[in-house]
Amino acid sequence: MSLREVNATEADAQGLELTPNALLVLRKRYLRRGPSGEPIETPLECFQRVARAIASVDSAYGAGKKQLARTEEEFFRLLARIEFFPNSPTWTGAGTPLGQLAACFVLPVDDDLGSIYDLIKYCALIHQTGGGTGFALSRLRPKNAYIRTSGGRSSGPVSFLRAISQAIDVVSQGGTRRGANM
Repeated sequence: MSLREVNATEADAQGLELTPNALLVLRKRYLRRGPSGEPIETPLECFQRVARAIASVDSAYGAGKKQLARTEEEFFRLLARIEFFPNSPTWTGAGTPLGQLAACFVLPVDDDLGSIYDLIKYCALIHQTGGGTGFALSRLRPKNAYIRTSGGRSSGPVSFLRAISQAIDVVSQGGTRRGANM
């Protein structure tokens, strides 16, 4: 979609203070899509979806319908005026069945095969919902280090980094983008 096309459809973003470039990014990355891959919500509906999902958390802390409506309205106002913008996972995950709003999860990994492959499993599950992962491979023994239990030699952290990267490469974040490993 060109900027000219975005300008032509700017009316569907009424009430939002968005530039044509912002509308283009919103359409390409954050609007919910149907089975055909085409957007099934307008920019206005996207902002409403995000504001509603954020406000809904207050119900767990005793907020009634009126308070939820006020919180949703206030959050929508902040979004519409570009006074506050949440992270990408909030835009893509709010109000969806997966509901993932967090961008990064730091996962532990120990120097044993079970822990390494648990890390890969948890990374894949987190990336599937739209999150990203961080982990430190510093606990893994260096390449060619002696392995007492098997009498063999370690392949080293870089080999496991490749395995993690390869596994995550096939998992798209919530079907929207490839996740990041840090």
